[in-house]
Amino acid sequence: MKSKRKKPAPVISVFGTGSDVGKSIVTTAICRYFYNHGIHVAPFKAQNMSNNSGVTPEGLEMGRAQIVQAEAAGIPPHVDMNPILLKPTSQTGAQVVLLGKVFTTSTAVEYHGKKEHLFTEAKMALNRLRDEYDLIIMEGAGSCAEVNLMPHDIVNLPMAEYAGSSVILVADINKGGVFAQILGTLSCISETQKALIKGFIINKFRGDSRLFHDGVSWIEEKTTRPVFGVLPWYDHILIEAEDSVAIESVPKGLKNRSGKPVVAVIRLPHIANFNDVDPLSRVKDIDLRFLDRPEDLTMASAVIIPGSKNTIEDLLWLRHTQFHTALTAYANNGGHILGICGGFQMLGEIVHDPEGLESDKESIKGLGLLPVHTTLKAPKTTSLTWVEWQGEKGLGYEIHMGHTGNKGGEPVFQVTKRNETPLKDVDGCATDHGRIMGTYLHGLFDSPGILKKWLGQIGLPEADVPETGGLEARNREYDLLAKHFETFVDMEKIEDMMGL
Repeated sequence: MKSKRKKPAPVISVFGTGSDVGKSIVTTAICRYFYNHGIHVAPFKAQNMSNNSGVTPEGLEMGRAQIVQAEAAGIPPHVDMNPILLKPTSQTGAQVVLLGKVFTTSTAVEYHGKKEHLFTEAKMALNRLRDEYDLIIMEGAGSCAEVNLMPHDIVNLPMAEYAGSSVILVADINKGGVFAQILGTLSCISETQKALIKGFIINKFRGDSRLFHDGVSWIEEKTTRPVFGVLPWYDHILIEAEDSVAIESVPKGLKNRSGKPVVAVIRLPHIANFNDVDPLSRVKDIDLRFLDRPEDLTMASAVIIPGSKNTIEDLLWLRHTQFHTALTAYANNGGHILGICGGFQMLGEIVHDPEGLESDKESIKGLGLLPVHTTLKAPKTTSLTWVEWQGEKGLGYEIHMGHTGNKGGEPVFQVTKRNETPLKDVDGCATDHGRIMGTYLHGLFDSPGILKKWLGQIGLPEADVPETGGLEARNREYDLLAKHFETFVDMEKIEDMMGL
């Protein structure tokens, strides 16, 4: 679609009164709305902090949230949409990914010293998007009014000021204190910045939103700005969550179950790409549970050890919590275990870290459940990967540091292509006819045939797997989200206020 707008394209910013108020979902909904109305729209987030990342068609790394938003906008994801990605490796440090490639690993203090350079890179990425698209939907990070962080902020109001953007402020009524959220945010920013905020969206309302009419009137009177809409809580739409805080509300533990077969996922401290298990939540006759402490695993049909941004630290955590004992007993009693990426590395016999990428420990024993050895080393592997497994074809992606050598198990996947390059390779390791299995492939369950095959392997061949998966299934959810959004948000008012 050729642009008919004068360049640079206008920017709408979606900022929040705090973390997890729904900025990503609102941004996704707006992207889909404009896509459905024939606008060549693209998402943008200058800096994202998340261990939930994905791979672009060029084989570069960016945040999953912006990949989701690009899909909703009907365009391929590109690293300009998320030029800076911070992947926390500890409480004080993070790997910095710049334009899809590892730039450095920094403490928070060290990172502030690089902000001027990174802000320039982010502005250049936004400029390129504004030249290519007709409209940019820019997402903020956390609260846009963190007073102590404002001098170093490159993602919220300083970026909106640079772009000349109008701002929609999202507040979460489910958290409580929505009036204080909104007025408190406005009181913490300058008059110039305050002028950028054109109105509000109240998110996650439970009950009949008509009962909040007086609340809307109060907000509009006090702020002299409109409430564009009150979005009700929903549970009929499945959109990938941006951050692992989303899984805190997922049922935990193996007790008080629904009576359905359970697939358990270990909630690692440095869990990454937790959305790998999202397709399991769409299988109606399976109960997906997250475990943050060891218990009797025999109640689970399978246990998944997911990805990790710090394999060594999470291995130490498995030992400290005695999870390793529970997993070994479960495996010895015939249980099914799947390790994905970091989880695959943990299932092996040993993990070497000669370059100190994750720890000061040169080597650490793994769980010893797969005959593989892993050596962590740069550069990072990032690829879109096409595979075949027992006659089923699939597409996933790889993001990992290092190499894992198979010392006796059977490979899992036949790799047929990486980043559009045809090849013949293998991935993963399995023993005992796949009962214990590990793979580097993220997104493996997005392929319905592979999901169905794996469920049959763990003893659930009759599980009702949706016939469609991957982008086709996600597109249905994006359309449901856009419909939900249009029903409760006055988009005409937003377009008028933004001068579109």
